[in-house]
Amino acid sequence: MRYLIVGCGRVGSALANLLDADGHEIIVVDENPAAFKRLGKHFKGHVEVGTGIDYDVLKRAGAQRADGFIAVTDGDNRNVMAALIAQRMFKINRIVARIYDPPRGAMYRELGIDTVCPTTIGAKLIRDVLMEAPWDTLQSFDFGKVTSVSATIEAADAGKRVADLEQPGKIRIAAIRSGKSVRVAANDTVLAEGDEINAIVAPEAISEFALMFPTGAPTDRMTA
Repeated sequence: MRYLIVGCGRVGSALANLLDADGHEIIVVDENPAAFKRLGKHFKGHVEVGTGIDYDVLKRAGAQRADGFIAVTDGDNRNVMAALIAQRMFKINRIVARIYDPPRGAMYRELGIDTVCPTTIGAKLIRDVLMEAPWDTLQSFDFGKVTSVSATIEAADAGKRVADLEQPGKIRIAAIRSGKSVRVAANDTVLAEGDEINAIVAPEAISEFALMFPTGAPTDRMTA
């Protein structure tokens, strides 16, 4: 796959190296030539000097042939403008922009631009550390409306059904891992001690969820 990254700061350069190591073709655009030093000597991709909101610069970088476009400069406005140019002028299907302001991020998602908000992600991680939360925050959706978390079933909850732990509109159990097996949760699924559940939790139910699993050990993202 061919990916074009606008912004060669800490995030942009790290992402470029990760994708490069995975075997993708990477082009990095930045208006400061010195920024490309962050890519290191092992980077096999290409670089283009210029601003990511200039049509000609993006064309020189090969935007017309890109499978994906990522805007991670240090300015929300520039990231959004670059993403809109990629979307509307180069018809790139997969576009991600970093947006620090959560409300603006939600607005641009409605325009078909996927956004990542470090502000929201960082706040949730800090909240979980402060609460000594017995789960791992896996992923946040729609800028704080729901959080995906996982927890371990203890002896006190063994024998309960999935429906016994759910709350309509607040807590929904999506998947269960038993040993090396992962399955989609059903309302009548009976839980056993040691099972790991993945739940979608609304912000107002986070404290309730924490009380339900006060000693559960943190778990990793479920995979099968």
